[in-house]
Amino acid sequence: MSSTFRLGTIAGIRVGAHWSVLGILLILVVALGFRNWPVLAPGHAGVVYVLAAVVTAVFFLASLLAHELAHAVVARRQGIEVDDITLWLLGGLARLRSEARTPGADLRVAVAGPLASLVCGAVFGALAWLLVTVDAPFLAVMAAVYLALFNGVLAAFNLVPAAPLDGGRVLRAALWAWKGDRHLAAVWSARAGRGFGILLILAGVWQLLFAGTGSGLWWVLIGLFVVTVAGAEEREAHLGSTLQDVRVSEVMTPDPDTTDADTSVHDFLHDVVLVRRHSAFPVVDGRGHVEGLVTLNRLRSVPLDERGTTRVHDIACPASDVPTATPDTPLTDLLPDLRDAPDGRALVFDGDRLAGIVTPTDVSRAVTVRGLVEADPRHVVRPVHGTPPPPVA
Repeated sequence: MSSTFRLGTIAGIRVGAHWSVLGILLILVVALGFRNWPVLAPGHAGVVYVLAAVVTAVFFLASLLAHELAHAVVARRQGIEVDDITLWLLGGLARLRSEARTPGADLRVAVAGPLASLVCGAVFGALAWLLVTVDAPFLAVMAAVYLALFNGVLAAFNLVPAAPLDGGRVLRAALWAWKGDRHLAAVWSARAGRGFGILLILAGVWQLLFAGTGSGLWWVLIGLFVVTVAGAEEREAHLGSTLQDVRVSEVMTPDPDTTDADTSVHDFLHDVVLVRRHSAFPVVDGRGHVEGLVTLNRLRSVPLDERGTTRVHDIACPASDVPTATPDTPLTDLLPDLRDAPDGRALVFDGDRLAGIVTPTDVSRAVTVRGLVEADPRHVVRPVHGTPPPPVA
């Protein structure tokens, strides 16, 4: 999920928010400022309750940010690349570009978030106690107590052993350490997440139909999110298992056709696109250096009357935004970059020489072929370069 607006950078990590995060603010303001606090702490003007609820909601969002920052900071210390953090309707997301290399690293990243929430809960709990000792207004005490409870519930809920919750990551790390197979551990954790998500959906539906409480809709939304993400993680785990020993050189299209950066879009369409059966072309300058990548989708953005004066270089994706790899790079290491690439392609370099290009079609074909091969019980992988690999499972 992409950020709608940037909030800044903390500890070198980009932080943003999706517009749906306003839903958290609205829910908390309505629940606290209009329903709970007027009953629990009567005697204040309506605007005071709303203001207190807004402040509490903002501090809760800060707590969510602290939770995700803990994940991100610990991940970076474990050598895992972190893209950014996004706050949204159902909490926060820290996007990690790579994976943990060991079960221990996976465990440390997983528990960092709940520990941060527990620390936040303890801080707000101590603040509530301090406010009581100084005889502060009861509404201020209630705000601190609620924040302590929110963070405690956040930590406890996230420790449920079901992906994509932090407890699912803990389960994955434990199974990984036990079985020695990260992909199998990820599949089991994801299936636990799907089961837990279905339970949340059923509980929410029961509340809506029989208990008559609107909170059931919230549980349904969370359940759907858990089921969806857990299913995606299971598919990704199967994909990683299938491609775990595949190198980029095995799937790339070698020696891809290129185009001159100074060629007009009109000439490129008629002289290159119509005669070559490709959907993406590396763009090179007069010295043969790669300047970027142009795709058919980018060509569509050029108006018909401007194609003669627009150069291919002007519409190409800059080389700095195109993922790169070497022929010996494991394909599973390239997949996260390929998934986040603006045009979904990656360029392969052997030293300074452009050796190939990898497209989603190449990856899909590799998955299909590997699946067909693994389904054949007579298949044994032949030794390559004198190294006898084990049979494909």
